[in-house]
Amino acid sequence: MITESKFLTKLDAVCSDDDEIHILSTPLEYQSVLLNRVITIPAGFVTDFASVPRVPVVYMFWGGRCHNESVIHDYLYRIDSDPVVSFMMANRVFLEAMEVRNKSGFVRYGMFTGVCFGYFSYLSNIVTGK
Repeated sequence: MITESKFLTKLDAVCSDDDEIHILSTPLEYQSVLLNRVITIPAGFVTDFASVPRVPVVYMFWGGRCHNESVIHDYLYRIDSDPVVSFMMANRVFLEAMEVRNKSGFVRYGMFTGVCFGYFSYLSNIVTGK
């Protein structure tokens, strides 16, 4: 049984030709108490980190703050993730990972609230696997 959530590896990603897309150079491993297992996001995984709207005030508070956590969240939104989890479990693991990295309550709950409105994104990823 896993008793502590933590990142086991560091995020190592390179920016693609599109400045908003990043590709993992090495696997990212995260140990989750909620899932009672280690999640391994493979090298080559494509992510946009957190898709925070570019609305000035919103982006000022929440943009560019949770890259490690967002990679896990992006991965868990896919049908080919291991494990495959529900929409709310993916969101809860995202919150757990933000807590692990000591993000402030303002950032954690603001980001968590934002992803809870992302059900259509989750559905499109489950259907398309992207």
